[in-house]
Amino acid sequence: MNMPLNTSANISDPVAQARYNMIEQQIRPWNVLDADVLELLTQVHRENFVPAAYRSMAFMDIEIPLLGTDAEEAVRLGHSMLQPRVEARILQDMQIKPTDRVLEIGAGSGYMAALLASRAERVVSLEINPALASMAHDNLRNAGVANADVRQADGARDPIPDGPFDVIVLSGSVVDVPPHLLALLRDGGRLGAIVGSEPVMRFTLVRRTGDRFETTSPWDTIAPRLVHFPEPSGFTF
Repeated sequence: MNMPLNTSANISDPVAQARYNMIEQQIRPWNVLDADVLELLTQVHRENFVPAAYRSMAFMDIEIPLLGTDAEEAVRLGHSMLQPRVEARILQDMQIKPTDRVLEIGAGSGYMAALLASRAERVVSLEINPALASMAHDNLRNAGVANADVRQADGARDPIPDGPFDVIVLSGSVVDVPPHLLALLRDGGRLGAIVGSEPVMRFTLVRRTGDRFETTSPWDTIAPRLVHFPEPSGFTF
């Protein structure tokens, strides 16, 4: 039986109450039932990875802007945190093991890297935006996360010398699964990405076995684009 983490009657801290409500009202109903994942969400404090101007929104079911004050512009440019339920579902579905080496594309504020690092051996997180790379680095350092390395790099175009990886996570959306990232997967490795174009995107999980890649798309969502990955040409015939 999947029991709640706690009862709201036992929570006197308003922040802890808001975190509890996020887990019980947003995340658990979205089929995130892994007890270890749910417990991790109470230990890695999301509010510490949110800009001060938006800290009161840390547990809301929204994409939180990370740079500037224009929320719509930040989301359009991909300068935002994914919704908490999306982050948690990705973490659950990737089935991170303690021996896994993980690559993340799109560090953002560093929150997803912190979650991944709490379950993996090592995380390399690439962030193309210098301000976000600095933010993620500082947030991870302040949280005491020592096994996650944030690098300013373009995950779509720059060489990635650290492979192969057991797990690759794209913290944003792409039109198609990037072949150059599939090539970085170790035998038995998994890649997770939100694939498609609005209004239809699906979380896509790819498992590598030798030279074969098995793909499943278990759930739908919408997420901001990762920049510089190929887009449709726009031509119609």
